[in-house]
Amino acid sequence: MGDSEETGKYEENSLSLTGSVAMGTGVMIGAGIFALTGQVAEQAGGLFPLAFLAAAIVAGFSAYSYVKMAEQYPSAGGIAMFLMKAYGKGTVTAGMALLMYFSMVINESLVARTFGTYTLQLFDAKDNAFLVPALGVGLLVAAFIVNILGNKFIGTFSTVTAVIKIAGILIFAGAGLWVSGLTFESVGVTERTSAGSFLSATALALLAYKGFTTITNSGSEITKPNKNIGRSIIISLAICLVVYLLVGLAVAGNLSISEIIESRDYALAEAARPAFGQWGTYFTVGLAIVATISGLIASTFAVSRMLAMLSEMKLVPHKHFGLPGDIQKHTLVYTVVFAITLTILFDLSRIASLGAIFYIVMDIAVHWGVLRHVHGKVKANRWVPITAIVLDLTILGAFLWLKATSDMLVIWVALGGMVVIFVGERVFLSWKDDDQEAHADGNRE
Repeated sequence: MGDSEETGKYEENSLSLTGSVAMGTGVMIGAGIFALTGQVAEQAGGLFPLAFLAAAIVAGFSAYSYVKMAEQYPSAGGIAMFLMKAYGKGTVTAGMALLMYFSMVINESLVARTFGTYTLQLFDAKDNAFLVPALGVGLLVAAFIVNILGNKFIGTFSTVTAVIKIAGILIFAGAGLWVSGLTFESVGVTERTSAGSFLSATALALLAYKGFTTITNSGSEITKPNKNIGRSIIISLAICLVVYLLVGLAVAGNLSISEIIESRDYALAEAARPAFGQWGTYFTVGLAIVATISGLIASTFAVSRMLAMLSEMKLVPHKHFGLPGDIQKHTLVYTVVFAITLTILFDLSRIASLGAIFYIVMDIAVHWGVLRHVHGKVKANRWVPITAIVLDLTILGAFLWLKATSDMLVIWVALGGMVVIFVGERVFLSWKDDDQEAHADGNRE
């Protein structure tokens, strides 16, 4: 197939540059600013806006490897394809790809519980332990239904909602900054602030940017992917950095650090109360609902495609269970079921922590693969992935140290999950190879 035919295929069936940017920002803003502001402040204290800036720097170095790989290997498999090109079809590729898959599913449950938490602010029922996961489960089911409607609808919906929520959040930030008189007494070093806690907060804040990776999972859907995937990633990160900094300063200008931590799961709604009264709360909650709905729909679309690619590559087991439709419809069902389970079992803090650990470990593997195996093919400068690995290891180490002293269960669950994933993949791939070899021997006889 020639270049013109390939371009035509993408233009007929694909997301535009605007649509892919909307998808990336939709996933990032959907979870990041609403779910993580209070939790980052709990760790970094008064330096929490700077933690979002530091996380953007880490994400910027990380994005380099993904952009270089996407330019050379655009596909619906995204990260799964990148890992395969670096490590081949083996346990490392399958295991790391599943780490990314589950980190994205964890992100979906994070968004779902954020939706429930903010929605309850409309009814003054914020402490109801049952309604938060129930509302989150309802949203996941709704996202499943929307994803069945097809790619074109998702692209249009993501674009419209991204514009609405970015404009709304900027209005919130601008009004909050105006009411605060541009005085940020909450910003600065507090008793909670230390080098370790700041680095740990940066690891958590990195989740607010990881949505850029969903763009790589739509490589076969984006027009002119060799150019537009990289552009989409850079534009999405830049937009989110500006939004996060403005909102962080607006929250810091209207709440003390203790107030932010006390309302950590719904900090933006709480920040709107002193600034704008009850109507401001309604406005902020409405934005959170739009952001989480659009973010969840975009994330579900991307992560189900990734699992479908892994299934088609024979890197993960796949069972139809009598379900109708193609593999992607099946992986959509599996993804939503996993996310519902996490939404029911874990709170926001632990969900975010698990997502951060899984994502950073996978991210290191991507950079190492580029550095060791394909840097020449993708024309990557080695110092950039080296820097990305150092940054990842630094913030991951600080984050694990903090969790080891405060919530060891998160580390045990993360380690247990990784052991199950890699041992399971090792067994499955060995069984598959033995089965193929036996089948070949049977044919020869």
